[in-house]
Amino acid sequence: MDSPRRTIVVVEDDPSIASLVELYLDQAGFDAVVAGDGPAGLAAIDRTAPALAVIDLGLPGGLDGLELCRRLRSKGHLPIVILTARGDEVDRVVGLELGADDYIAKPFSPRELVARIRAVLRRSERDPGSPVVPPVLVVGPVRIDTARREVHVGERVVDLTTREFDLLTYFATNAGLALTRRQILEGVWGPEWFGDERTIDVHVRQLRAKLGAGLPLATMRGVGYRLA
Repeated sequence: MDSPRRTIVVVEDDPSIASLVELYLDQAGFDAVVAGDGPAGLAAIDRTAPALAVIDLGLPGGLDGLELCRRLRSKGHLPIVILTARGDEVDRVVGLELGADDYIAKPFSPRELVARIRAVLRRSERDPGSPVVPPVLVVGPVRIDTARREVHVGERVVDLTTREFDLLTYFATNAGLALTRRQILEGVWGPEWFGDERTIDVHVRQLRAKLGAGLPLATMRGVGYRLA
């Protein structure tokens, strides 16, 4: 029996780009739902409960791509791939800080976009062949409940994005080891990751801001990071 087709919502105001992405997603076995602006995209996501959303950061009107990402993250952990203008690093970094799982710069190859979508979906799903992670990990004042995907600092529950949680769990399961950026990318983002290693620094900065000075995460200059 064929697997059910998963729905991808594409929020893109350029009809030619949206149509091309829709075509390639259909050929790849996905059901694409296209929206031309932020409000329509938000409504489509609420209506269809998609597996993933592709969001252009440069949407017109009051609800641009960054604000759409912000609203989605306040409601849950829907995987997000953002589209950015080439060279627009500020928006790209802000998008990642808001919880986007990946990004691709325009102009882009639709095949590459499909590959990134598949990679994000694979990372967002549990892999039965993955190493068993303990149900609870404790690092300093930080308690990680991997079964519930919850993080506590003392009595406070800390809201992390999907990627931030996966990164923190990866550090915790490799505590004491000096991890290179390449090891971190492959362990958290996966070997299919096409982006810049600097995305690790963005997510580490977010973890430190959310978890506070008690997180014993050290920067290893010229290497990467180590969680004590």
